[in-house]
Amino acid sequence: MAKDGTSIPDEEWERFLRDAEAGTPGAPEEPSARARMVASRLAEEPGPPEGWRTHRPPARSGGKAWYFVAFFVLVALLVVALDPGRVTGWFGADGGSGDTAPLAAESERPTGPPATQAAAERPTLDDPFRGSPAAAWGDGVAALSLPAARATGWMSKAQVAQALERSRDFLASSNLDAGALRGERPEKAIALINPHQKDVQDYVAAAFGAPGAENDPLKLFSRFAPSKVRIVGDVVKTRGRITYREGKRGAVEVTADVTFVYPVVRAAEGSDEVARTIVRREIVMGWDDPAKIITEQGTFSLVSYRSDTANGGCDNHTGYFVPKFAADRAVGGPSEGDAVDPYDRSTSMDALLPEGGGTGCGIATRL
Repeated sequence: MAKDGTSIPDEEWERFLRDAEAGTPGAPEEPSARARMVASRLAEEPGPPEGWRTHRPPARSGGKAWYFVAFFVLVALLVVALDPGRVTGWFGADGGSGDTAPLAAESERPTGPPATQAAAERPTLDDPFRGSPAAAWGDGVAALSLPAARATGWMSKAQVAQALERSRDFLASSNLDAGALRGERPEKAIALINPHQKDVQDYVAAAFGAPGAENDPLKLFSRFAPSKVRIVGDVVKTRGRITYREGKRGAVEVTADVTFVYPVVRAAEGSDEVARTIVRREIVMGWDDPAKIITEQGTFSLVSYRSDTANGGCDNHTGYFVPKFAADRAVGGPSEGDAVDPYDRSTSMDALLPEGGGTGCGIATRL
């Protein structure tokens, strides 16, 4: 019986025997016993070993498995591209901790307020911006990016670039300087204001000499009474935009719309409750053509300035911000005015501070 399991017919086997006995030419001969033994041994031996250069391609397997893996990878990449915020949420980022990645610089007005999911988290001395959207804002003056300079009005490209730099210097020296925040006179900031702008110079002199409702330094400068509170750490969070255009008589008008977030604690030794004062300012600085306006080189004229403050003290005319802490808010009476989210930069200052608007200090929806 053959190894493949098929049989030789009896008629063929008998003819083979007759032909072998008769010596018929061309008849197949029955192999000898030795031949059969050698053939059997050769059939049972393995083939020759593969050479060291020989490569045998592996058998392809698992094709369907790789197909599904590639499919799910493509889906994941698509989700990241379309909704990166959702992917961030998968890994526990909440926008309220010190590990929050900083936002890109603000290039235009936002379309809505920042998220509120972390608002219930309370700030600490180690993490004074915890629970605040400002945790994802930039630090101080470094977060205030400048637009590209171009020749405008009477100024060349280089002069506009210098005007932008000095406008930012004013923001820093009037609202970020450590000495100014401790209540010191902001000499660097004042030196950048046109000394021939009499109404502004009179305001500055009165504001730091005898502050009051009409001459309140807080309209333009940020200050805290060192005997009452102190800044926590050395970081003030900022977010905003600086733009410019050609103004009257060819002047270059630089507009700064910036929100400052100040974390503070009581001045008493051992105090650990952190509160936050939030100030949004819009300041328009005019860099005048000296051929048309009396001015001094390197100074600007104040075109306009206005501000909106949360937790700085309602009807406060002391010349310093007076933030409230939890105990102060618990005993205070109800505030009057509209509810305002001080972190919402999607509202223009015109809408936030309309002329002839309502009275009262308003209610901050979060601090």
